Amino acid sequence: MAGGASKITFIFLVAFAITIPSLEAGIGNYDEYIREQEVEAHEIALESYVPDPINITDEFNVHVNRALREGLKDEANSTRRQLKQKYRGPCLALNPIDRCWRCKSNWAKNRFRLAKCVKGFGRKAVGGVDGKIYTVTDPSDEDPINPKPGTLRYGVLQKEPLWIIFARSMVIKLNFELLVASDKTIDGRGAHVVIKDGAGITMQFANNIIIHGLHIRKIKSVEGGMIRDSWNHVGIRTRADGDAISVFGSSNIWIDHISLSDCEDGLVDVIQGSTGITISNCHMTKHNDVMLFGASDTYKDDKIMQITVAFNHFGQGLIQRMPRCRWGFFHVINNDYTHWQMYAIGGSSEPTILSQGNRFIAPNNHAAKEVTHRSYAAPAVWEKWQWRSENDLFMNGAKFVESGPPIGNLPFNKGFLMKPRRGMHASRLTRFSGALNCKVGKPC
Repeated sequence: MAGGASKITFIFLVAFAITIPSLEAGIGNYDEYIREQEVEAHEIALESYVPDPINITDEFNVHVNRALREGLKDEANSTRRQLKQKYRGPCLALNPIDRCWRCKSNWAKNRFRLAKCVKGFGRKAVGGVDGKIYTVTDPSDEDPINPKPGTLRYGVLQKEPLWIIFARSMVIKLNFELLVASDKTIDGRGAHVVIKDGAGITMQFANNIIIHGLHIRKIKSVEGGMIRDSWNHVGIRTRADGDAISVFGSSNIWIDHISLSDCEDGLVDVIQGSTGITISNCHMTKHNDVMLFGASDTYKDDKIMQITVAFNHFGQGLIQRMPRCRWGFFHVINNDYTHWQMYAIGGSSEPTILSQGNRFIAPNNHAAKEVTHRSYAAPAVWEKWQWRSENDLFMNGAKFVESGPPIGNLPFNKGFLMKPRRGMHASRLTRFSGALNCKVGKPC
């Protein structure tokens, strides 16, 4: 009996150890299929990890400078340049991602070109470029197990690569968490697509996904249950947290030109060993916990996490976590921080943060002037973390407290303006952040 009891205890402990991460993922039953997905996703993450991240940041900086120089020439030729007014002049693309595709009038006939435009750590994300175009014609979301053809849920669950577009403008209320399978692009260009008042978008143990051109707001925590998470698997999900976009154990993800606001939990959460991520050209407003990169101070596998945060506008009504980081390497470049109530960039568990060419406008509250936040650790601990600021612009008393030694030598080629653009350019680089009003046959 004693031996039998010990065996039962051992099985319980193993089961409990497996359940801990699954609870965080919303997985109700960590079955054999999910375990196989996890192993495969981890192998892809290790392949996506860059041993020397400075190479990626240097490459990114080259593209930023080239695009801005060319874009400023276009802006100088524009007859309407008032930044405080809604821009109605000719197409301007002032950062390298936008310059790759935005001002081409045939973008709708060549949607796949977008896959060539990603920069930073998410550079390998090409989404559904190798597949067919799937058109969402039905905004409903009634059946989480056998979704109707024509719905967004049906498209994101298919086995093959797909480039998903929308037949018309629509509002989609996701009644259940939307789990996106690998090799997909969700492309909202040409329609006003709003996801609101229901569940959000989740990438779990997935690879190679692009999410572009959506409005996502008022996402809520919703009940779980039996939900299809791939073309050949249905599993039990626990209650969803209320994140707009959640990346869990996934790699090679690009989130671009998304307008995000007012959700129950986070706007963008990246956790559980995810890596190879670029978050760019997004406009974020009216939210508390904006972005969480790494959810646990004990999950050291997040050391492989590498994320580029570029050309985003952190706007009105934001409080904190832009982002809040753990363990990995985070390149925060040429973003415009015009609002925060507590702090902009925080972290714990010795993350490496390279802040370049951002504009930080502090609130009028004298207790919230500091951009950085490390109250989770004592100064004797965090002073060794590598948090560096280069060419940032600080306004209204904003201050960035650096720590640790410089991050690499950053060997720039002086003949090609390799240094990142200074923070004074951040407002231009982020000028067209958020979902764009793209019209077929015209530049965006």
